[in-house]
Amino acid sequence: MMVLVVRNVRPGFRGRLTRWLVQPQPGVYLGHLSGRVRDRLWEAVCAEIDEKGGSAVLIAPARNEQGYVILTRGEPPKEFVDFDGLTLPKTPRKAS
Repeated sequence: MMVLVVRNVRPGFRGRLTRWLVQPQPGVYLGHLSGRVRDRLWEAVCAEIDEKGGSAVLIAPARNEQGYVILTRGEPPKEFVDFDGLTLPKTPRKAS
């Protein structure tokens, strides 16, 4: 199972994502895809974000201690860092 969350993307692109994934809430997509399809879909999401703006977070299964990997594109509210094999969120400090 994978989870994809997108923000501030075109409505047409959101509709394109529903070809492969279920949308239980606006901007949240769920599905069970093969690794190849998931990677191609993530490439399309990255291209959309780079061209039109917005942001995306992908949470997908992985063979690691946590059992998942977190990928981000655009301006996510948090940064994810590796800490001894665990992916943990890091909130950036505001410049004072």
